[in-house]
Amino acid sequence: MKKTFLFMLSLAFLGLFIQSCKNTPEGEAATTGAEAESGDLVGDVYTIDSNSMSVLWEGSSLSSKHNGSILISGGRFAVQDGLITGGNLTMDMNSITVLDLTGEDKASLEGHLKGTEAENADHFFNVSKFPTAEFVITKSTKVENDPMATHMVYGNLTMKGLAKEVGFKIDVKLEDNSFIMRSPQFVINRTDWGVKYSSASVFDNLGDKAINDNIGLIINLVAAKEVQ
Repeated sequence: MKKTFLFMLSLAFLGLFIQSCKNTPEGEAATTGAEAESGDLVGDVYTIDSNSMSVLWEGSSLSSKHNGSILISGGRFAVQDGLITGGNLTMDMNSITVLDLTGEDKASLEGHLKGTEAENADHFFNVSKFPTAEFVITKSTKVENDPMATHMVYGNLTMKGLAKEVGFKIDVKLEDNSFIMRSPQFVINRTDWGVKYSSASVFDNLGDKAINDNIGLIINLVAAKEVQ
């Protein structure tokens, strides 16, 4: 149970649209097919400080809850007129970590999420085959009168070879030559990326072995402005 649990959480990564944001419940991301991307970075360009970056996940079943993190290995994005115009960040799926367990339980769950054993390699992330996940930003919009967010950011999240358009709220602060971003917790559905292990929406009669399809995510990062 613990093994299957953590997997849900780490999916991450992060975002995801099934309907327009206006019609999406508060805090829930929606998923659609991937949107066309622009290769140019328009505006001031920032480089993500991987030492100041974290993607936190939280998942649950009927009886328990777990949480963890995934490291960002790098990324760049551009800001113009107060909006993020494009960019990308790459997540190191080998870095999936469980934060609320220790010892053998922690190691066992992390190994199951990563798929380090042949018999369960594709239960979750199969990191030997898919060592990274990537979020490519396509646009952002401003959010008014929300104490938790200043913008919505949209882009394509690719995990396990599948790309989906995602969108979620973020709070942005520009300080000197730094860009500081934090997202309120938002929710994605892991099955949108083909992660169906112990999903009650896919399999019948799982009982208390079912794991919630929804994963809560929080993204924190700091980026430094590049010298022109």
